[in-house]
Amino acid sequence: MGTSTPNQESNSIPAKGDGHIDSPFTDNKENSQDDDAYYKGSSPGSSPRYDTDSSSDSVKEVFSVDQIDPVLQRKMALVNESIDSIGMTGFQWKMFVLNGFGYAVDSLLIVAHSIANPAVQQEYGNPSKHVSGIPLASQVGLLVGAGIWGFSADIIGRKLAFNTSLLSCAVFVLIAGGMPNYISFAAFVALYSAGAGGNYILDATNFLEFLPTKWAWLLTFMAVWWPIGYSITGFLAWGFMSNFSCSPDATVCPRSENMGWRYLHFTCGALVLIMALARVTLIRMVQTPRWLISQNRDAEVIQVLDGIATKYHRSHDLTLAQLQAEGTVKHSEKSVWSALRLKLHFKGIFQTRKLAWSTTVILASWFVIGMVSPLYAVFLPFYLESRGADTGDNSNYTTWRNYAINQVAGLFGPIIAGILVETKFTGRRGTLATGALCTMLLQFGYTQIKTPAQNVGVSAAITAASNIYYGTIYAYTPEILPSAHRATGYGLCVVVNRIGGIIGVLIGSYANVETTAPLFVCAALFGLLVVLSLLLPFESRGKRSQ
Repeated sequence: MGTSTPNQESNSIPAKGDGHIDSPFTDNKENSQDDDAYYKGSSPGSSPRYDTDSSSDSVKEVFSVDQIDPVLQRKMALVNESIDSIGMTGFQWKMFVLNGFGYAVDSLLIVAHSIANPAVQQEYGNPSKHVSGIPLASQVGLLVGAGIWGFSADIIGRKLAFNTSLLSCAVFVLIAGGMPNYISFAAFVALYSAGAGGNYILDATNFLEFLPTKWAWLLTFMAVWWPIGYSITGFLAWGFMSNFSCSPDATVCPRSENMGWRYLHFTCGALVLIMALARVTLIRMVQTPRWLISQNRDAEVIQVLDGIATKYHRSHDLTLAQLQAEGTVKHSEKSVWSALRLKLHFKGIFQTRKLAWSTTVILASWFVIGMVSPLYAVFLPFYLESRGADTGDNSNYTTWRNYAINQVAGLFGPIIAGILVETKFTGRRGTLATGALCTMLLQFGYTQIKTPAQNVGVSAAITAASNIYYGTIYAYTPEILPSAHRATGYGLCVVVNRIGGIIGVLIGSYANVETTAPLFVCAALFGLLVVLSLLLPFESRGKRSQ
């Protein structure tokens, strides 16, 4: 594994450095992945530097921060070696499941309010003639949540958001199900969306920063939890919305005949609460070694690594003395709340010309995704109902049965993406382009459906194809951001994404969503995503993130 330290006997006890602190785990360490270059030569008394043009058996980095902060570069390389040395343990597998809950909740809640939207409007009416307030409230909440959690996680660490975000979601979802009018329901949609807004940022960031290099593909595959969330909500909607909703052509819709969307929220809220409690009780989350090293908290880095290694009978050779011998990470002597360090979290994702170009292109991609999502996913229930009418069947049962089938098909997207991202011919960028291209072609085709079978088949294929793109972009984004500023960068991507989402909601609100027009717009936007994918400068396949 290149410069990484070979594993020792599986039952050996890892060497402890001077100043070792008892582990909070009672076990030891995992794997993160960030380095940026290979051994290149160094000053006396320090570990060798890395160079991206090292031998073929070395693990290269996505990009180097050596010119920005050589101490951070060398320390990060040592930590990455240790994570690779420890390898994949039960701790990472627990994270795959429990962080995956966050992905599932993200999709589950977005779909819950979008499914509820037509029924809520039918019962309460819409205060605005044009603006669909519930999707707009969700986008605003997601924007605020991404900004707060994303930025704060680089300041105070990743642990707090992981432990609290789902719990806040659960409470607000349960309350939302009992709201007596449109505005109050929209307000609680905004609140639970804010709780979810930063959740998956931390899920991906935490998982990446503990993953060994050769297991990095799991970050893409973790997107399989998305369609699981969609599928759960789809099947719940099939049951609740089919049996406890007003007829689509009813002019009067009393509460007693329209309990489906309420049952949907109560059930989803209960599921999220169970997930939130599981995340707190089944895994003891700690600050990630990569974030700690960027804060110059060397002793805690050794503590975390030793903890994972001890618990899972693995070993690593990194000591506190080695880390301290490298020097001090730049600006770490200042308060985390100092104006300089706060500013650096934003400046840090544009520090070199190539990194600035990468960040700009990825931000543009997230903006486009934001516009596509409301136009297609949020307004899909309206569209499905209209196509059902065109093909002779607009019953609630058929509409939500098709919706459930649609989301089950989405499970295949992340599976395909997980294979393609590790294929030499495609890699991360090629997988992004492939997913976007397939989605574009299928959406153009969807405008021509004539029969119920075509409706189900093509829409299911679109869901699977779009999940190839979404699963990859959600994993690729944290891989190409520096560890010290990863949550801020990812949060900024999601904020831009939600701005695009708000614009998409407004476009969809003023457009006729029961025609094929929004689909033509979506298809064209996915074509733009193909171009943006090919313009990305970094290919992270087989490389460590920095």
